[in-house]
Amino acid sequence: MTHMADFYPYLIASLPMLHFGTRPPFSFERFLEKCRPFVPEKDFQLVSTLPRPDDCGEITPRHPAVRRWVEFDTALRNELVRIRATKKGIGPSAWQRPGGYSDGSLASAVVAATISPSVIDAERSLDELRWKALEHIATGHYLDLDFLITYAFQLLILERWEKIRRAEGSVLLERALQK
Repeated sequence: MTHMADFYPYLIASLPMLHFGTRPPFSFERFLEKCRPFVPEKDFQLVSTLPRPDDCGEITPRHPAVRRWVEFDTALRNELVRIRATKKGIGPSAWQRPGGYSDGSLASAVVAATISPSVIDAERSLDELRWKALEHIATGHYLDLDFLITYAFQLLILERWEKIRRAEGSVLLERALQK
């Protein structure tokens, strides 16, 4: 149940919309600076210490939106483990994490991503799955803490891709300068 204190209409209305594949409008640190004056300390601590999308680790979050995200991400990673282990002819159980998330379409989406000949394209497909899961988690949450949580995760995904873009640019520049 969401309490009135968990609603942040002025803050959320001031945030630009995020779209997968675009540059982040600002850094995660800047996002936290924007949140600081409007969000109570307990909610601010939750948002500022979210697990990074590229490594949810072995955490058991208390907040329902974070828990749903971690469950999805764990299921996604378990599918990747299953596919990779099968390709190597070994059992996946040693590398899988426990989790209760199930979605029949997840396995086929992960298979489609892993058959891409480009590692970057495969990663992009997996992050698109993550993005869509976050949109699903945010459904019905427009001005509340759950929205801020999913916004933060999406911003972290955009930041990750900005780093990849910059690294690709550096490699291309280095190659051009070597010729």
